[in-house]
Amino acid sequence: MEAMMTVGILYLHGFSGGKYEVAPLQQYLTTFVDDEETPTLPGHGERLFLRGYKAEHWLKEAELSYRRLAKRVDEVIVIGFSMGGVLALHLAMRYPVKKLVLLSPALQYIEPKQLLKDMAIFASKGYQLNTDETFQRYAFKFGQIPLSAAVQFMRVVALTAPYVKTITTPTMIVQGKLDGMVPYHTATKLYQKIIALDKRLYFSATGKHHICFSEDCEKWFAKVSTFINDKSLIIENET
Repeated sequence: MEAMMTVGILYLHGFSGGKYEVAPLQQYLTTFVDDEETPTLPGHGERLFLRGYKAEHWLKEAELSYRRLAKRVDEVIVIGFSMGGVLALHLAMRYPVKKLVLLSPALQYIEPKQLLKDMAIFASKGYQLNTDETFQRYAFKFGQIPLSAAVQFMRVVALTAPYVKTITTPTMIVQGKLDGMVPYHTATKLYQKIIALDKRLYFSATGKHHICFSEDCEKWFAKVSTFINDKSLIIENET
């Protein structure tokens, strides 16, 4: 009798974020896999200290985390949120990845100048723009995200974006239509570039950038579960 393959999930959080960004989905999927790995990228977490860290530090941590998990299981699925989605794509370019789940992938993120411009406006308005998701996201981090870190974030994107067209790993993209950080239409562009036979695109009507906390998260959590457990090649595009 053929032995069952063991499966693990590597979760990668976003720029200036932490494990909490993917925690709801991780909790939902925990019974469907044999093992998991959820690293905190250097300089990230509940207390930010991004100064001095480079793209290579984040790429290396993603790779080391993959290797640790790959030693414990037969197959590795990578789930990445925002910049973590870019890191997930980078791993799929270099290592055997069973499946990819990209949550609000920031492959065409606003450029560093725009990021700093938004933060400057936030400061000049006396913290009054609290209805905009961009400012909600950075309100408690203002002053903790140096320009150098934003530039390194864009280097992660620059090192990965040219090779997206080579991705053959089965991929599911989940994007919120109310995302104030990454325009939702960029998910369609990414979907079109990936050449995997099995690729799926799901738009959350109520989802903002922190997609794991969307009002309809239970609906697409179930779809992600179906995707990672699907043994067949099914091409599905949900809009």
